[in-house]
Amino acid sequence: MDIPKYDGNIHPDEWINDIRKYHYIWKVEYEEFLNIVISLIDPTIKLPTEISDIEELRNALKENISFTVFKNTNKRKLQLLKYIPESRALRHVATGKYLSSVENLCYKTGSKLQLVFVRGSDPGPNSLWKIQFNKELATYTDTSITLQHTKSNKLLGISWYGSGNSYSYQKSPTFGSTEVNCGGNASEWKFNYSKSEENHESYLKSNDIIYLSIKKSVDRSGRTTHIGSVEFLRCHDVRFTIGNDNFQEIVCHNERLGANDDWCIELIEQCA
Repeated sequence: MDIPKYDGNIHPDEWINDIRKYHYIWKVEYEEFLNIVISLIDPTIKLPTEISDIEELRNALKENISFTVFKNTNKRKLQLLKYIPESRALRHVATGKYLSSVENLCYKTGSKLQLVFVRGSDPGPNSLWKIQFNKELATYTDTSITLQHTKSNKLLGISWYGSGNSYSYQKSPTFGSTEVNCGGNASEWKFNYSKSEENHESYLKSNDIIYLSIKKSVDRSGRTTHIGSVEFLRCHDVRFTIGNDNFQEIVCHNERLGANDDWCIELIEQCA
């Protein structure tokens, strides 16, 4: 088993979370485990002489100059992703098609808001999104994002509805899973690297293959809840029609993750 070492080129949170599982694998006392973990840190990274637990170690790594260098390096790598948000596209890996929406083209059922679908093997004006973060560094551990459709300025999300003590989330037109739309009342997404992404780093960058998830934060009585179910963005081979047009359905689901849940975030170079 390849035990990950810490050399300052990974976020301390990600490394600590990864290394913690070895405590159960090695079946050693906590103090011995802590000493082993400290021995895995590059000797050029100077630590306090007295560290009594993993949390103290985590904080010490964040206070070290190596973490400042790591953050500054990643900020430079993320500048294009953060400061040119209008040139992003999300490609569905399994089909090669792009997440798209058309301004004022709406579902005929459910929320009747602006619909979302995949279409085209090349990105076009309707498949460009602004991606914005809730923090300075978009790491895989705890960053939330919003995806704003460039042409309509509406946010990708889901919608709840109801009154009194009866609330629910809108259903997709064909399959009956959670409807995905632009302009709904829930639009904060989390991302994580896909199981098919073998060479990921700790921060989000172009060409990463990711899962996108959203939490249902309103319960059946209409109250805000912190324990709502988490569902994942999926494209599947189910279609619906509006007028004479045929669309491939996008949904959110809480089933087992698979190839239909993989999305590749792409930097799209636009001509001046």
